[in-house]
Parts: sequence; C-alpha cells; structure tokens
Amino acid sequence: MMDGSQDRARPIVVGIDGSESARHAVVWAAREAARRQAALTIVHVCLPLEFGVPHEVPLPRSYGEAMMIQGRAWLDEAAAAARTAQPDIQVSTDLVRADIASTLIERSAGAQLTVLGSRGLGGFTGLLVGSIAIALTSHGRGPVAIIQAANLNAPPPTTGPVVVGVDGRNSDAAVDYAFEAASLRGVPLVAVQAWTESLDSSYWEVIPFVADWDAIEQAHRKHLSAQLAGWRQKYPHVELQELTIQGRPAHSLIRQSRKAQLVVVGFRGRGGFAGLLLGSTSHALLNHSACPVVVARTPD
Repeated sequence: MMDGSQDRARPIVVGIDGSESARHAVVWAAREAARRQAALTIVHVCLPLEFGVPHEVPLPRSYGEAMMIQGRAWLDEAAAAARTAQPDIQVSTDLVRADIASTLIERSAGAQLTVLGSRGLGGFTGLLVGSIAIALTSHGRGPVAIIQAANLNAPPPTTGPVVVGVDGRNSDAAVDYAFEAASLRGVPLVAVQAWTESLDSSYWEVIPFVADWDAIEQAHRKHLSAQLAGWRQKYPHVELQELTIQGRPAHSLIRQSRKAQLVVVGFRGRGGFAGLLLGSTSHALLNHSACPVVVARTPD
C-alpha cells in the first residue's frame, strides 16, 4: 500500500463521452482534484473500429477519423468545464483508440481515483447496466467513483454528509476513504452497518423468544464502534454518526444516499455487504443511489 504522499502524487482520472452526465462527472472530478491537490486527467476512448467506405461515396474522412475529431472536441469542452469549475488545478486530456474497459482499468492503476458519469452516449451508453462499470469496479486498481444524482442529467448533490457502508475488516479501505472524504469536505460521516437481511422482522414476531433483538443490535453497535475507533482518533474533527440497521444493505444505503453527497462502499465484504459488487446489491446501489458512489479498494 502506498503512503499518503505517493498517493497524492497520482492524478484523478475521469472518463468522458460527450454526454451531460460526463460533464457533471468532470466538474465533480475537478472539485475532488482541488480538494486533494491533485492533477486531473480527462480521457476519451474511441473503439478501434474502421468501416470501409464504398468508392462511389466520396466521404471527406473515414468513420474512425471522424470519431477521433469528435473525441478531441469533447475533450476540449470537458477541459474548459474543469478549468471553469476549478481554475487552479492542472488539467490534461488524452484521446485513446482502444478498448474502453481495458483502457480505464489500466489507467486506474496510476490514478488515486477514477471517475465516470452514470449515464452517457457513444462509448459509455448504458454504463451502469453494461459491462464497463462492472469491469471497472471489479478489476480497477484503485477507488472508482460513479457520479449520479436523484434526477436524470441533474448535477450531483454538493451538500449533506458522507455515508459509508461498514462490514468487518474487508471494509477498511472504504472506511479510510470515507473519513478522508468527510474531512476534506468538512461534513459529518454516517457509518452504516446493515444486519439480518435474510429474514423479515415479521417472521420473528410469531416466535419472539427465538431472538433477543435488543441484544443483537447492541452487539452490532459495539462491534461497529470498535471497528471505527482508530479512525475516530485519526480524524477527531469529523462528526461521526454510527447506524446499525436491520435490513438489506443496498436498501439501507440507498435510503441514506437521499440526504448525502457521497456514498462509499468497499470492493468486497462479508455478511451484510457480501458480494456487494458482484450481484443484485451492487446493481441496486449503483442504479438507484441519489448521490455519487465511490467503490474503494486499496491501490496496487
């Protein structure tokens, strides 16, 4: 694991496709770069496709050339938006002809954060229901942010707390990222631990003697507080709220996202957050969160 100074030297990378969602992602990434005193690299990836044109149709340029020209225009627009949002950050652009998912995964290895919009056009169309987001969140080499809001094409919220899903030591990367994010923003942190997702509470009302819910909840609260103790000491200025919630993790985090500016989750957990990025829980959170979601993992 890299130390703080090495990680800070890495840029923030944002992938764009010319959509309104990508523009919001660029502005969000620019603000994050300013908070972290990092450079911002804006990347557009064109698929390496060339379509032959019949000789009787004299087009001025090939399809591939046109896509590269359009990509350059999108990059210029994105760089202008980033500099308008944060004039003091260092901004660079990169136009690549390659496979989109592979390129973003490769770039994530040299980034302290990789950022994407939640909806797009062209190369990133259907981002959250297709293979690109799954590939990047599953195989990325560092934290990944998906920028979204409660309403389609609306800018992401900039007020409210940071929320983090906590589940055992496997969520340490998420907790670490969330405390730092809350500290940099000067906002409270809400730590959420979901439990007993397998059975509805109405089942236990029939046989209440089977489980002592108060004792179970107290045990979860004690465990959550103990897990957060080290970060509480490291970030004493961060206002911390600890929530243990009986219910499904995705539902719990989605509810919290409605009043948050950022939700942070780990790459893979156990218990309440098991397999978060591999099944229905991840799809529910990434598709329905009302604010940006960061999937945190320790950079290689």
